[in-house]
Amino acid sequence: MDRDSGRRPERRRSRVSGSRRKAPRKGTGPLKSTRGGGKGALQARFPIADGGRLEDHAQATLEGHQFRDPARPLSVSVLACSAWLWLAATAFAHASLVETIPADNAVLAESPATFSMTFSEAVSPLSLKLVGPDGSSVSLERYEPRDRTLEVEPPSSLVRGTHVLVWRVISEDGHPIGGSVIFSIGPPGATPRAAAVKIDGEVGTAIWLAKVALYLGLFLGIGGSFALSWLGRVERSGTVTVHIILGIGLFGALLSVGFQGLDALAAPLRRLADSATWQAGMSTSFGRTSVVAVLASAMAIFALVAKGGWGRLLSLAALIGTGLALALTGHASAAEPQWVTRPMVFLHGVGIAFWTGALIPLGLALARRTPESGYMLRRFSNTIPLVLALLIVAGIVLAVVQVRNLSALVETAYGAVLLAKLALFVLLFALAVFNRLRLTEPAERRDAPAARRLARSIAIETVVAVLIFGVAAVWRFTPPPRALEIAAAQPATVHLHAPRAMANVRLSPGRAGQVAASIEVFSKDAKVLTPKEVTLVLSNPASGIEAIRRPAQRAGEANWRVDGFVVPLPGTWHVRLDLLVSDFELVKLEGEVDIRR
Repeated sequence: MDRDSGRRPERRRSRVSGSRRKAPRKGTGPLKSTRGGGKGALQARFPIADGGRLEDHAQATLEGHQFRDPARPLSVSVLACSAWLWLAATAFAHASLVETIPADNAVLAESPATFSMTFSEAVSPLSLKLVGPDGSSVSLERYEPRDRTLEVEPPSSLVRGTHVLVWRVISEDGHPIGGSVIFSIGPPGATPRAAAVKIDGEVGTAIWLAKVALYLGLFLGIGGSFALSWLGRVERSGTVTVHIILGIGLFGALLSVGFQGLDALAAPLRRLADSATWQAGMSTSFGRTSVVAVLASAMAIFALVAKGGWGRLLSLAALIGTGLALALTGHASAAEPQWVTRPMVFLHGVGIAFWTGALIPLGLALARRTPESGYMLRRFSNTIPLVLALLIVAGIVLAVVQVRNLSALVETAYGAVLLAKLALFVLLFALAVFNRLRLTEPAERRDAPAARRLARSIAIETVVAVLIFGVAAVWRFTPPPRALEIAAAQPATVHLHAPRAMANVRLSPGRAGQVAASIEVFSKDAKVLTPKEVTLVLSNPASGIEAIRRPAQRAGEANWRVDGFVVPLPGTWHVRLDLLVSDFELVKLEGEVDIRR
């Protein structure tokens, strides 16, 4: 039994210069007994011709089989896939509602001929329904997407009163969004209750757990398979563990499709078995990610049982699949410019898989002091600086694109998650630097105490990496500041009406700060009204802000504008229009509008 590896060595014939080992020369004496154990025992079982040392023979054998440079084919493949992503990527963005017809809170004289919703990017509808004045709802099945606009056919002959158009769509970054548009036919009545669009707590927890499982499979599983095939070569430590992690990743990838469908449909967890749920999940961009992740995991499993070049080829394809799976969906992949973000996501994912995937096989090999552990550690140490450099550069680029302003790190939930991830990464990086400077060199020389300390440190690194995966999975529920800026740039609108007149007020952008107001004024029968003067008055009683008056300037027959005034705080603001219809008549229209942060 080999004391270092804990495995029984295979009996094989030693080769010298391509011929069989000759019998000992006459007079040299018989071989020594193998019962003493240790080096003498190994030399007796594996005799080396011409008095050669066992260590020299083992090193020559391993170096003869060692691949010239494992980083070279990896780098070429990564660059090739990055170029492909550069050319093939399509422009995806985090969608937001830009305009609706009829407008929110509009009062109409008659039933609209069509419903129209325009988004910042192309979307696919998941659920469309109309809630009537009596609270009953009707599903809207007839619609037609036209570029960024979704045109929906309303039911015939809508009754008079207040209606709510409830919509839920999914954008190309894989995230569902929803909302409601309120309009009235004739005098407004009581507003019917609209369905809530917030994610269910159980579904949210399930999505997070499945996302963590997927990360484990992509990074520790596929990365572990790659490490065993390219860095370990004949080293098999951790094979069973990597198989188990790959199984967890496959389970997470499959379940994530169903959970994504539940989120898309705003359905509870009990509807997971419904076919419509899985169809909705596969129709999102995450459907493509799950397919690639499953294929990559399957290749990683086959790579563990294959031998030689086939195993290395399959594990390399699986590693590339990790980068592709992550680059196909998510906030970071959907950000502009696409020719930068998608290759960066690809490189970031490949780098994480290479680094963290090697931890379990390498740590177990060092703990068991296998003969190959030193050479595996040396190959990893020679390659990891380049991988870490690519990983850090890609992370910085993606953070700059997503966060944009340093203040967003402390003002947004996305920024808080990023800071938590960075703190864990700094800890992980510090452990790696300590290992390289203090423990790697003696462990390569098979120093037993250094190898044990390094194995324990690598175990801590693995735990920190899993914590990073858990924190990163929270990003599924936190839109980045980039997307929040796009949403905040959308206008806030309000419809005002009175027995004598009505108006549409549009504040752009609909957030606190400097805004411009566009005002359309009509008579009660929807004809153009031309008052002599229009004054916009804003107040926020909840914050103690009294009336802010701004005179409007005529911009057309029925259009008025107020440019360059400041709304100081977010929240619900009281809006009033003073219309001087004649020297003796002043019409006041009042309502409320929500100003975003």
